[in-house]
Order: sequence, then structure tokens, then C-alpha cells
Amino acid sequence: MAKCEVCQKDTFFGRKIRITRSQISRRALTQQQPNVHSVKVVVEGTPKTMKVCTRCLRSGLVTRA
Repeated sequence: MAKCEVCQKDTFFGRKIRITRSQISRRALTQQQPNVHSVKVVVEGTPKTMKVCTRCLRSGLVTRA
């Protein structure tokens, strides 16, 4: 499963609601994965490969090697 090693973002669930012509709502559970990339990151002066979500990369929480 995809999980960010920095912010611990994990799989999240939601509901997809589809309204038909008779206005009866059909509900279905959806599962979404975070956008995680395997990136070389500098941790305490040494390069290390980590799985990091794009939100952490963009906000500058990690520095790339």
C-alpha cells in the first residue's frame, strides 16, 4: 500500500453518490491512494530512498539528494 514516510498519509475512503432519473441515490464506496513517489532524500547528511507524497515534496519538508 502507498504511504508517505514523512506525513504518514495513507489510503482514504469516501462515497460516490450517483443520482438516477428517479432521484434515487446509488451509493458506492471509493478508495483513493495518495500520490507517492520513491525519491532520494538527504536525511541527516546521508542520501536515503524514501516514499514521499507530492505534497511533502512541493512544500519543502524534504530535500532531494
